[in-house]
Amino acid sequence: MKNLLLIVTIFVNLSVFSQSKIGHVNSQKLLDTMQSRKIAMKKLDDFRADGIKELQEMQKAFEAAYIKFEQTSKDMSPVLLKMEQDKLMKKQQDIEARQGELEQGLQVYNEELNKPILDRIQKAIEIVADRKKLSYVIDESATLYYKGGIDCTPEAIIEVLKLDAEAVK
Repeated sequence: MKNLLLIVTIFVNLSVFSQSKIGHVNSQKLLDTMQSRKIAMKKLDDFRADGIKELQEMQKAFEAAYIKFEQTSKDMSPVLLKMEQDKLMKKQQDIEARQGELEQGLQVYNEELNKPILDRIQKAIEIVADRKKLSYVIDESATLYYKGGIDCTPEAIIEVLKLDAEAVK
């Protein structure tokens, strides 16, 4: 009885799977064709460059203060020496804190810019999958091996470009 139930279950699963149509897309090609993705990458690069410039300026100010400290520390009283050391330590901590803030900000900004782009890709793939009556669409870059299936990339590119053009307006 258990064997019969197992055989029926396997048969049903195989018949369902054999009726499923599978497609695949190259998500990197989709991303590379999108104008909004290029704009987002430029914004991220600008944000990163501004952050690097800010950190470099803070580092230069720290180095200048350190050189001044080195030149004048011999003549300082222990109290003034301690105060200047504390100032330098605070500047160094400020640099490290700002670097952490910028890294976190870059990550949040990246997510903010990429979410609508990824949503448009998802929508384009859904449109193509519905049109072709596909049960599954797999990303080629995340697949170790595939043979056969329907390459939806060209049609998905057309759909994503339409969606992207509407969004960029």
